[in-house]
Amino acid sequence: MIYKVAIIGYGYWGPKLARNIQNSNEFQIDYIVDTSKKNLINAKKSFPLSRFLNDYKKLDTSKIDLVVISTPTITHYKLAAHFLKYSNILIEKPLALNNHDVKKLERISKKSKNKLFVDYPFIFSGSIRLINNIIRKKKYGKLLEIESFREQAPIRKDSDVVWDLGVHDISILRFLLKSNPIKIKSIKYNTVKTKQKDTAYINLNYKNNIKVFIKNSWISPVKIRIMKFKFEKGIVICDENEPIYKLKVFTRKNNKTMIYKLELPEIDLSEPLFNLIEYVAKSMKTNSNLIFKKNFNIDITRVLEKI
Repeated sequence: MIYKVAIIGYGYWGPKLARNIQNSNEFQIDYIVDTSKKNLINAKKSFPLSRFLNDYKKLDTSKIDLVVISTPTITHYKLAAHFLKYSNILIEKPLALNNHDVKKLERISKKSKNKLFVDYPFIFSGSIRLINNIIRKKKYGKLLEIESFREQAPIRKDSDVVWDLGVHDISILRFLLKSNPIKIKSIKYNTVKTKQKDTAYINLNYKNNIKVFIKNSWISPVKIRIMKFKFEKGIVICDENEPIYKLKVFTRKNNKTMIYKLELPEIDLSEPLFNLIEYVAKSMKTNSNLIFKKNFNIDITRVLEKI
């Protein structure tokens, strides 16, 4: 069965989702919707066989299996609430800007029996999946500390840097640690004149005395996407900007020396967005949604709200 898809929003992130959907054997893009004439012209160049609309209310959902929402953050709740009644949806992060709306969407999903998927891309990356196995198997002993640095991104007007960049960190932490932090401290401020806070420093304490430090900033001359996982017997550095060697493992023979041995583990280099699309297809086929159950979206949004 080939699932029929409608994409709402073809601006910044929409083309990336569309490309990965098109590359999958499980989906075909029947509709692309955008209020921008320029965006629709660009969409027609890549997907000439699709149909194009300038108003999502004109979309006939009776023949659509999956609606993909990649619009400005402030529109997410309204669009998700509308389409979840009729179709499965995949929506760009964050799902909504408060937990009240997220809970309402989860209820709509349950009542309509339509699945709700959120594009937290990094939890589908080969590097984070390997780190998850390392933590589970305690390959380098107990996990002690995590540091994360995400810098440089387009400045947004409808959400601050935490809801834009920090959501990646919080979704990864929820995926890896299977819980929310028990203590949260944060500082947010502006380094340039922007409507929303452009920089954040965040300290989180999790159970088992795991400490996490996060820096998020839109304002940076270079793009940084680095996470450091410190274990009893080694340090794993994840750099998503690296094309091949995204993971580097540094191990010590003993605690008396700072001489490290470098390992470069093999990881799945498939594009995380493609892995997400394949996960969506499998979930629709098997009528399951293993990652996004047990309050996954609610937990993430709760932490973002507290920060």
